[in-house]
Amino acid sequence: MDRHIEIALEKRGVSCVAKLLDDRAPRTCAAVWNALPLGKDVFHGKYARNEIYTLVPAFAPEEPGTENPTITPIPGDVAYFTFDNWQLNTSSHGYAQGGRPQAAERIVDLAVFYERNNLLLNPDTGFVPANIFATIVDGLDRMAEAAQDLWLSGVIGESLTFRRA
Repeated sequence: MDRHIEIALEKRGVSCVAKLLDDRAPRTCAAVWNALPLGKDVFHGKYARNEIYTLVPAFAPEEPGTENPTITPIPGDVAYFTFDNWQLNTSSHGYAQGGRPQAAERIVDLAVFYERNNLLLNPDTGFVPANIFATIVDGLDRMAEAAQDLWLSGVIGESLTFRRA
């Protein structure tokens, strides 16, 4: 049976529904599903291009590892990344104003890609593969419009949340 999650921009009142890719990323899907609800401040991608994401403390008892990886996500892809805390300390990332889980040893980045032509490349470290664990099946157009507004209007005061649908 298919499992679905709702992804929402709370302040804007915009949401979409994504289907978990249990057949392609079973460990990542299980880790996310078991930890829901999740969410925090939203950010717009600085390097990847057409991406919005939130950063939360690592939540899985055991890191899922690499599953269904890509460095070129497509519209509707929902991605999972993990970083050691030190990897996000560079001031070029722009988290000095807050938003990054300061106390967490490992940080999970849950991301939504809303348009084409993305490349997961960090100038500090090189390619950054993501686990694609879900695909948006309803509301991508609404989420893309809201994400573009985040890029143009700013992210302050907005949160990105993930919950079971």
